[in-house]
Amino acid sequence: TAIMMVDPEGQFVSRLFAPTEKEDMFQNVLSQVAEQFSRAFRINELKTEVTNRLAMLEKRVELEGLKVVEIEKCKNDLKKLRDEMTSRGGGRNHTAIGNCPCKYNFSEDGKKLNPRRDVPSYPKYTLSQETIEALKKPTFDVWHWEHNEMLSCLEYMYHDLGLVKEFNMNPITLKRWLLGIQENYRSNPFHNFRHCFCVSQMMYGMINLCNLPEKMTLTDMGILMTAAVCHDLDHPGYNNTYQINARTELAVRYNDISPLENHHCAVAFQILSLPECNIFANVELEAYKQIRQAIITLILATDMARHGEILDSFKHKVDSFDFTNEEHVTCLKMVLIKCCDISNEVRPTEVAEPWVDCLLEEYFMQSDREKTEGLPVAPFMDRDKVTKPTAQIGFIKFVLIPMFETVMKLFPQIEEIMVQPLRDSRDHYEELKQIDDAMTEVGHLFSLNITLP
Repeated sequence: TAIMMVDPEGQFVSRLFAPTEKEDMFQNVLSQVAEQFSRAFRINELKTEVTNRLAMLEKRVELEGLKVVEIEKCKNDLKKLRDEMTSRGGGRNHTAIGNCPCKYNFSEDGKKLNPRRDVPSYPKYTLSQETIEALKKPTFDVWHWEHNEMLSCLEYMYHDLGLVKEFNMNPITLKRWLLGIQENYRSNPFHNFRHCFCVSQMMYGMINLCNLPEKMTLTDMGILMTAAVCHDLDHPGYNNTYQINARTELAVRYNDISPLENHHCAVAFQILSLPECNIFANVELEAYKQIRQAIITLILATDMARHGEILDSFKHKVDSFDFTNEEHVTCLKMVLIKCCDISNEVRPTEVAEPWVDCLLEEYFMQSDREKTEGLPVAPFMDRDKVTKPTAQIGFIKFVLIPMFETVMKLFPQIEEIMVQPLRDSRDHYEELKQIDDAMTEVGHLFSLNITLP
């Protein structure tokens, strides 16, 4: 068999092949052809993959472009809102003071007071009967709920107590208001939106447990619930002592008088001043003034510096308490919000104990800052001096139990479900302290190289 070949100089030459050589030659040619086809196939695959990826990237760029447009729209809306709020405040421009961690310039600090003109995005949850019943009890576990679920639970409470009907609230306005509330709680270890929900749920539980709607007005119920929801708005995670000692803007603004609680009130009514969030929009002016003053009174009552004063006042009234006496009822409402605000130890240990860790974390953040800034440090907030048992024993024995036992005189039904758990919690922490003390003593003995029996 003759096959035309090309020599190195480019000339065609003819060569004869033996049968075996011919087969090898064809096999080699076929292999090369197959390899070329395979390479071409891979190139086509690569082209297809590149084309698909380019299409995906183009789509992503398009979507990101839409996001940028939407973000710019939101920024413009926020700027308009801030301009409106500045004009309402007479065009005043508050200037931040120094390097303070708590800057509260109403017109410039970027607070999330933007109105929700759309229907709020959190989904509507249908609460099970089991959840509804659990919500009414102080044993409710607040740790297993996402923010959207907590918002839905709060919304349910307002409907269930008849507050939406009583105040002629627009249900969509209620949703927007709750979202505005949630957005204005900071991500502190303790004073956050979950704490807000915790206090509000305890208030709802006490309203049910003590049958308050049978003894007080629906307006009172609305005041109690709304004060509970708003009581720690925009809490910075640093307490009044820090505000005053560090001479922050809040302390200067409120003359060292309950600076945080005054700020919580101010933010609460800033939110309510937005038409889209005003759940009291359909309340007559005089009634609104009374509601506003009552909510302020309750939020200011949560300042623990006033604890002794408020509890003493209630103790003088409780033995001859009169639900028709406005002064008596106001004092009771102040004590109720105080109970709810510091009620974590009423809950089961597995629910209550994580809150202690959260509070200590926030305390330690403050005391570390105080040490850095050369400010006084409270021993119960110093990570080098306090333990969980020592932090809780005194608080439970001398603050919680006396207050709840005083309320128990008016509402005996709270003893089993609220007061007894406090006593159990006190005993629990006293046992832990004994163990800690024993371990400390053992460590001390070992450090002195004393042989133990």
